[in-house]
Amino acid sequence: MYSLKMKRIYEGIAPEDGFRILVDRLWPRGIKKENAGVDLWLKDIAPSPELRKWFCHDPEKFEDFKVRYLEELETEPVKQKAVRSVLQKLEEGDVTFVYAAKDPVHNHVVVLRDYFLDKNHE
Repeated sequence: MYSLKMKRIYEGIAPEDGFRILVDRLWPRGIKKENAGVDLWLKDIAPSPELRKWFCHDPEKFEDFKVRYLEELETEPVKQKAVRSVLQKLEEGDVTFVYAAKDPVHNHVVVLRDYFLDKNHE
């Protein structure tokens, strides 16, 4: 398995990013698709709209959000298919999860990165 990174889409593109996967359900504001450098927009791996709206990037809800999001990743067939897509890309080379959230600590991409890092150690 190759390296897995996370990066805000507003930070720009770098050669060391490898395969760039946008893991947000909504397209980031102010970014043109042709300038995003996104190799794959994997909407299905993002939290459900209901969970995203409930969380609303509230740091106090982050631990509960994490549990609920991990449950979605483990139980929803559409998300499981998306997980398999990411695992395949990680076998081929470096992957960077690209996202738009301002908070680099309390967001779904942190949960997602840790989820795949744990899968790498199984």
